[in-house]
Amino acid sequence: MLAKLSKRSAVRPSVRRCAATGAVGLAILGSGLTATGRTDPGPGRFHDQKIEWAACDTPDLPKDLQCGTVTVPLDYADPGAGTLELALARYRASGDPRGSVLLNFGGPGGSGVLGLAHGRKDFLGLTEDYDVVSFDPRGVGRSSPVSCGTDATGQALEATDGEEMADPRDTLRRLREVAAECAEHSGPVLEHIGTVDVARDLDVMRHALGDKKLNYLGFSYGTRIGAVYAAEFPGKVGRMALDGVDTLTEPLAEQGLAGARGQQTALENFLTWCTGELACPFGQDARSAREQVVDLVHSLDENPVPTDFGYEFTGQDLAGAIGQGLYAREMWPLLQRALAQLIEDGDTRGVESLATGGMTQPVPRRADDPLVDPDEVPLDNLPAALMAVNCADDPDRPSADRVTRDLARLRTAYEEASPVFGPYRLAQVVLCHGRPRGTDFIRERVKDVDTPKMLLVGTRGDPATPYRWTVETAERLGPSAVVLDNRAEGHTGYGASECVHRAIDDFLLYGSLPRSGSSCGSEEDGRL
Repeated sequence: MLAKLSKRSAVRPSVRRCAATGAVGLAILGSGLTATGRTDPGPGRFHDQKIEWAACDTPDLPKDLQCGTVTVPLDYADPGAGTLELALARYRASGDPRGSVLLNFGGPGGSGVLGLAHGRKDFLGLTEDYDVVSFDPRGVGRSSPVSCGTDATGQALEATDGEEMADPRDTLRRLREVAAECAEHSGPVLEHIGTVDVARDLDVMRHALGDKKLNYLGFSYGTRIGAVYAAEFPGKVGRMALDGVDTLTEPLAEQGLAGARGQQTALENFLTWCTGELACPFGQDARSAREQVVDLVHSLDENPVPTDFGYEFTGQDLAGAIGQGLYAREMWPLLQRALAQLIEDGDTRGVESLATGGMTQPVPRRADDPLVDPDEVPLDNLPAALMAVNCADDPDRPSADRVTRDLARLRTAYEEASPVFGPYRLAQVVLCHGRPRGTDFIRERVKDVDTPKMLLVGTRGDPATPYRWTVETAERLGPSAVVLDNRAEGHTGYGASECVHRAIDDFLLYGSLPRSGSSCGSEEDGRL
C-alpha cells in the first residue's frame, strides 16, 4: 500500500503510449496561412487554406525543418463557433515530391513537431518521394494545450491511494473536483479533443497540403487516429502504415491492466539485463533488483526528493520515468545511468528528464493565444491531454455506485499486475469520473473499412500495445489490414528494427506490401 503522495508531484507528467521524446525550446515564426476568403459556414470553408511554410527559427531544431500552421474548427458540429490553430512541421522532399506523408508519434499527448525534429534521421528515407509532415494535435503542445493545473494529478493519485479509499464516495467527490479543475484550466478545447476530431483535423491538413489522398504513418496512439480516419474518410486513404497498434474496443480499465502488465514484464527484462552489468545500481541478482525497485518507489512516495525547480520528485514520478525508459531497448543504458544517479548520488536530473520527455521547466499557466509560445506549454500537458483524449474516446461511464463497488477490486488487480506501475494506471482510469460521456464512434463504427490495403505492425514484446491488439484490430478493420509480426522487444518497431523500417518504407514509397502474417525476427535473422 502506497503512502499519500505529495500534491506537488502533479506537475510531473508520466507517459503512457508515446513513441517520441523531445525537449522544449521550439519557436515557430512566420507560420501564417492564407485562405480564399469563402464565406461557407460549414467545415468545407477550411479546405481552401494554404500553409505558409517558414524556417523554425531556433538553434535547438534541425536547420532543414520548416514550420507552419493550419486552422481547424473548434467544433465540427458547429464550424462557425470558433477555430483552433494547429502547429505543423515538415522536412521537404529531396526532389519533386509526389505529395506528403503525415506522421503521428503517439501519446495521446505527444508533440508531433518535436517528435519529427528529434527523430529526423529515421525519416530521411521517406523524403525521397514525400514531404514528411507532423503536427501537434489539438490540445497538445503549441496547439491550444490543455492542462489540469498544478494540483489536479496529485489530488487524483491521493484520492485513489489505498488509505483514502475507506470512503469511496469521498474519492469520487475529489475526482469530480479534479475534472472541474481540468475544465477550468483548459478552456473550450477540452470538450472537442477526442480522436474523432483529430481525424477530421487530419483531413483538413490533407486539403491544405494539396494531397488527394492521405498517406500516413502512425505510431502507438497514432494508430488509433489512422483507424478512425479510415472509417471516417475511406475514400481518401492512400498508403497507411500503423506501428504499435492500439485497441479499438477494450474499455479503459482493461487497457490500463494490459499496460501495467506489459510494463512490468519490460521492467523485469530490463532488470535481467541490468544485473548482468557491473554498473547496475541494484547489484547482480535480478530477484533482489525487482524488490529494490518496488522499495525505491514506496520510499519516494513516503519521502519525496526536493528538486532544483521547487517541487518534489515522488515514487509515482519515478514510475513514469522508468516506464518511459522501457519503451525501447536502446534506452536501457540511459535508464540504468539515471537510476544510478538517483540511488548513488540522490541526483534526480536523469530520471526527471525521462519522466517529462525532456521537459524540465514547470510552466504555471496555459496561454490563451491562438498558437502558444513554447515556454508557455504547461508541464502537465502530456498527462492532461492523455486523459482528456482517452476519456473522450471511451463511452463507458460507470455509475457512482458501480465505481464505489469496484474501486477496491480494481486497485487490487492493478497492484497485482504491477506493484510499480499499477497505482498510476488506476488513477488514469478513474480520472474519467466526472467528465462527459465519451463517443461510441470508435467502438461501434470503426470496423470493416473499405480502403486500400494498409500495413499493421505489432511487436511481440511491446510493453505498451500488446501484440494481440494488432491481431484484434486487423480482424476488426477487415480485409484491408495486412499484419507484419515483429518478433522483438520494445514499443513499436520502426525505430528499432531494420526489417520493420524497410517494410514500412517500401510500402509508403513503392506500395509494396509483405504477405499478411509475415514476420521480422531478431536483427540477426529477421527477414520478411
